[in-house]
Amino acid sequence: MIFNLDNEYDSSRFREYIHKLFAEKATVELKRKHPTRSLSQNNYLHALLGFFACEYGCSADEAKVDFFKRLCNKDLFERTRYNRAGEKITYLRSSAELTTAEMRLAIERFRNWSAAVAGVYLPAAEERNFLFYAQQKIEQNKEFI
Repeated sequence: MIFNLDNEYDSSRFREYIHKLFAEKATVELKRKHPTRSLSQNNYLHALLGFFACEYGCSADEAKVDFFKRLCNKDLFERTRYNRAGEKITYLRSSAELTTAEMRLAIERFRNWSAAVAGVYLPAAEERNFLFYAQQKIEQNKEFI
C-alpha cells in the first residue's frame, strides 16, 4: 500500500493500518518512497495509461493500443509494410521509437481526447499530487488493469 503522509486522509488510514498490523504482531517491511523530481516521458505515459484504464474500466493494454495509439495517434503509430507473400500488413510501431517531440504530441492528444470524449481528466506532468493519486489508484487496481 502507498500512503501520502502529507494528506490528512492518508495519514489517518496509515495510522489505522499500522495499529492493525501491530495488534496482529505481523511481520512487516516499511519502505520510504522518495518523491520523483520529474517523471520521464515513458513513466509519465504509463502512469496516464494506467490511470485512464482504472477510470474508464479497461485494461492498460487496451488503453495503450486502442485509445492512445490507434484512436488518438494513428498517424504516429500505424505503419504498413509488405510481407514475403507480397501482402500489405498494417502494424503499430513501438512508442520507444518516437522522438521526444512526437511523444509530447502523442501524450497531449491523448490527454485532450480523454478529457473531451472519454470524460477522464489526466494530470499534466507537473501536477505531482494528482500523479501520486493516480499511482495510488493504479496500485489499488493493478489486478484489474
